[in-house]
Amino acid sequence: MGTQTEDDVVLVRSGRKEGDPTVITVNCLDKIGLGCDLCRIIMQFGLSITRGDVLTDGKWCYLVFWVVPWPRERPVRWSNLKKLLFSACPSCSLATSLFLRQDKPAKPSEVYMLKLCSLDRGGLLHDVSEALCELELTIRKVVVSTTPDGKVMDLFFVTDTRELLHTEKRRAETCEQIRSVLGLSIISCGLELVEPEMGLSQQATSLSAFSSSITEETFSINQNAGNNISVTIDNLISPSHTVIQILCLNHKGLLYDTMRTLKDCNIQVRYGRFTSKGHGNCELELFVMQADGKKMIDSEKQKALCSRLQTELLQPLQVKVVNRGPDMELLVANAVELSGQARPLVFNDITYALKQLKLCIFSAEIKRYVIAEREWEVYRILLDDGQGNKIKEQVRKTLMGWD
Repeated sequence: MGTQTEDDVVLVRSGRKEGDPTVITVNCLDKIGLGCDLCRIIMQFGLSITRGDVLTDGKWCYLVFWVVPWPRERPVRWSNLKKLLFSACPSCSLATSLFLRQDKPAKPSEVYMLKLCSLDRGGLLHDVSEALCELELTIRKVVVSTTPDGKVMDLFFVTDTRELLHTEKRRAETCEQIRSVLGLSIISCGLELVEPEMGLSQQATSLSAFSSSITEETFSINQNAGNNISVTIDNLISPSHTVIQILCLNHKGLLYDTMRTLKDCNIQVRYGRFTSKGHGNCELELFVMQADGKKMIDSEKQKALCSRLQTELLQPLQVKVVNRGPDMELLVANAVELSGQARPLVFNDITYALKQLKLCIFSAEIKRYVIAEREWEVYRILLDDGQGNKIKEQVRKTLMGWD
């Protein structure tokens, strides 16, 4: 089996007419969690999966995704998407270790600090975030502060999906894009490589270090709201596979949320089909196996998996608004996979929602915390004013792709 190229593994085919979805086909060696990794990359480019098919014999897999921009149109560099999808696929040299989780990156991406100083204005944070997304820079951490004289100092800690920020050309391109977006309001812009001790470790801290007024109950989930989600497990349909059937309301990242849950539970999808139905409904049928190649027989494990899937599809991100006296604090918790990865573009969606509400952001911070024995990426944003319920509703709608 020779070395494969991008064109051997990943095929991207445009729709026949305007408005038709683009079809992405991946044909490669299999591994547990591959579907999750591919779905996350597709989301990273601002795309939503409207339909998906997965087929594998346990060694080789064939995946097809029908994708569209959702909810907002954004330019897509298809060649870069193709490169990232290819990099997520196991190489032929791993043929003897197909069931290894293979989550460890070969080399951590270098982190750069983008330091911006500008005059404050409405929607500034979102405009910068959108520019970074278009540049394919991933925001790892952000520290934003506003001074009394109407200036803002923004620190964006980013990694580059193209791995080119070490070059002067890429750094100049980034600053040029930011200057173009901010126009006359920008005062200074610079990029520099940061050291690990600058607080960029992905090690999560205890919730007790978060805030004495924030408890695990703040992020509790209302399970009664999940009545519109049906998750069933059947061992009679297939002689060799456990079949998971899911009926629920569609949302942005639905397939990713499903696949990341199965990945964290060490379950392999051997065959699967995801289709969108009318009135925003979706149906998933997944033929799965445990990592040992056997069906899931244990009834307690079945109940636990059903409950976990229902919870993850009900509230893949948690949104809360806390009154801080004259100000409001928006809290968004983004679940982190066991591999250390988290849903992309969350900060971009949050700032978009706040820009639509014409709310001013005083400060913003991203940090990881352990909440209810799980790791979450928590976004804390201090707002000057606004109605709590309206903020929560708008942010949640944007994150779920319902705006």
